[in-house]
Amino acid sequence: MEGFADERDYRLLERDRCTFFVLRRVIDGECKLLLTDHESLIICYSSEPHPVWIWTADKAPDGIKERAYRLASEHSLIREGMYLNVKYELAEYFAERAAKDGKRMLTAKNMFAYECPAPVPPSVRADGDILRCTDKDLDELTEFTKMFHEETGVDIVDDAGYRASAASSVADGKTFFWQNGEGKNVACCNYRPVETMASIGRVYTRPEFRRRYYASNLVYRVTVIAKEAGFVPMLYTDADYAASNACYEKIGYELRGKLCSVTFGG
Repeated sequence: MEGFADERDYRLLERDRCTFFVLRRVIDGECKLLLTDHESLIICYSSEPHPVWIWTADKAPDGIKERAYRLASEHSLIREGMYLNVKYELAEYFAERAAKDGKRMLTAKNMFAYECPAPVPPSVRADGDILRCTDKDLDELTEFTKMFHEETGVDIVDDAGYRASAASSVADGKTFFWQNGEGKNVACCNYRPVETMASIGRVYTRPEFRRRYYASNLVYRVTVIAKEAGFVPMLYTDADYAASNACYEKIGYELRGKLCSVTFGG
């Protein structure tokens, strides 16, 4: 196994370009751990508090799955508090293998990966309009960022971390609010491009303004912006949240892959 990625890895990930969009993004950055044989297995851990991504091809042989488990175990990834994003078939192997080691695998989240080849306008037009976040919105965007992460339980950091993230989002110009008819910023969303694709993310609506079609209208508009910029829009969803998934499907998103996030207990 080698500790760098190259064109061979990019070609592997092209097979799962939607499902492993995040892995394609993080392998080019500074990582605490990157292991690849450039052929059948990629393991990548960017940094705390992010999860580990493990790529294997569909219908990978047990020998590859065992290699993935062994390497993850050797690098202290098979433990409580560490989350691994993997395909379902690898998760099933890890569950059985961990049991032999006296450990119990827990599924933290089931995820769907969607792609939007052709955006469809929402059936209900929400009051208000889209608004690109600028420097004057930094305080409120920091608040939205914190609310999103605390509600989803993903990538929890301190207040300084949320503000730094919000500042970066303002600087890149790809984060938007939905401002309702009363001038209140009620929802937030961004997109992040990598090569030919753009991930729609951090979709969050203030609780008191939910079920008013703000999120679907905002996601649709951001999807169109990403599409017109030349990217194929994609997003991840919680597979167990049927209402949200139905909302995305109605505006043109099509299911492309499935993942699960797993962790381990004694």
